[in-house]
Amino acid sequence: MGFFVQLTDAIAARQSLLVTGLDPNPEMLQAWAHRRGMGGRSFLSQARHWIKAVVEATADHVCAYKPSLGFYQALGPVGLELLREVRELVPLDIPLIIDTKHGDLNSSSALAHYLFRELGADGVTLSPLAGQDIAAPFLLYPDKAVVITCHSSNAAARVLQHHPDESDPLYLRIVRECQLWATPDQLLLEVGTSDPAILARVRQEAPERFLILRSLWGEEDRLDALLEAGLSPAADGLLMPLPQNLLVEDDIAVRAAALKQRISERRDRWLERRAPDQGEACSLWLPERRPDGSADAVAGADADGSGDPLASLILDLFDIGCLLFGDYVQASGAVFNYYVDLRQIISDPNLFHRVLHAYAGQLGELVFDRIAGIPYGSLPTATGLSLQLHKPLLYPRKEVKAHGARRLIEGDFEEGDRVVVVDDILITGNSVLEGIAKLESSGLEVEDVVVFIDHGGRADTSARERLARAGYRCHAVLDIARITAVLQAAGRLSDGQAATLGHAPPARTVDVEGMLASS
Repeated sequence: MGFFVQLTDAIAARQSLLVTGLDPNPEMLQAWAHRRGMGGRSFLSQARHWIKAVVEATADHVCAYKPSLGFYQALGPVGLELLREVRELVPLDIPLIIDTKHGDLNSSSALAHYLFRELGADGVTLSPLAGQDIAAPFLLYPDKAVVITCHSSNAAARVLQHHPDESDPLYLRIVRECQLWATPDQLLLEVGTSDPAILARVRQEAPERFLILRSLWGEEDRLDALLEAGLSPAADGLLMPLPQNLLVEDDIAVRAAALKQRISERRDRWLERRAPDQGEACSLWLPERRPDGSADAVAGADADGSGDPLASLILDLFDIGCLLFGDYVQASGAVFNYYVDLRQIISDPNLFHRVLHAYAGQLGELVFDRIAGIPYGSLPTATGLSLQLHKPLLYPRKEVKAHGARRLIEGDFEEGDRVVVVDDILITGNSVLEGIAKLESSGLEVEDVVVFIDHGGRADTSARERLARAGYRCHAVLDIARITAVLQAAGRLSDGQAATLGHAPPARTVDVEGMLASS
């Protein structure tokens, strides 16, 4: 799972834009430790208990943790061991961003290896003044992220950051330049300010980036102004820090939950005001909130009362015309009195993202080096999954060109690479097996096939069994029976249409090749 998916999943699951530091600051911890009778213990012991308490109190209310490396380095070798304990305490589904403000080119590769490979962190903050070369060693890890500090709240920094004048200050030049270094899913921006005007200028220059606000707000109206200035059109894209003083209180969880709720209410009002313009925006999909403000474990769960976690997705696919009724000839020659047309989703980026997310759930436990799409219907999906999962894409050609390189397989690969095959619908397995044969004839290894819809499902397992006999495991997001149950529960299907979908075996077949030849 890449950083962007991990972060957006954490936002969706917790319905929170809050991020918290985990900085064992001696000045902060003294009073906290005394209230718990730990005043006589070593600072290391106090810090260990405090970090554990903060993580346990905030894990349901934040979407990322951001400990500052300097506090741990100051403790010497035991401090770095404490940082390893932080990694063990922070839930793996919540991004761990190490705040280093690193700016030294000579040590960048070593630091990247330590943070991402040895420690297992998910992101790192960097100083941009050394240019793109400071980020390059960290960007070599495609499932990790860098956070570029573009503005500091320190008053003494203003003379540098706002040079030469307010019409084109240095901090905005940094924002424009660093966006050229990596895509939005791998490069975020940190903005240290309590001035909504500065945050608004950064948002204007970087409309697609996640911004992490570093400074605190002192008053309720300041929170509103910062949200107004920094939120994206989808009412996200801005991560807000938990105030440091909150982290040493006795009721951290209660206060964090209250702040999360305040922000959620303001996001809702902000979206309502922008509702007339939503047609021009491409929103990040988030799950529906329950009345208590919490989020469904899986986005859209039980949207129709069916209890199916993918109910909302199924309904939206139906509503854009992905399921049609009539006589339709399939590629296999079978005639069905309905047709599933998944090509519709590529014109709806929001829905396409959700479909990719559902596919990714099936791919998460599989081991593979590359993704192969079966031409032509599944190529957009395979491409999207390649970008989302940071896995190289290739595909077997339907026909070998008579000109050019005359390749059977498009894409770069080495003999022995493991490939997972992605297709849209499994009906007979013909197209999948033909594609696999081409892949294996080129020296690639295939064990798993992932499809969005298994047409037969439990009622007709012949296609799955055919793949299994050939040595391939099949994984499906949905089947026709599941789709039918959701649509019928939501009142989208008549009894006749539901009965139609319930009869998976086709009534007759057509000689497709003969039809094509005669035409």
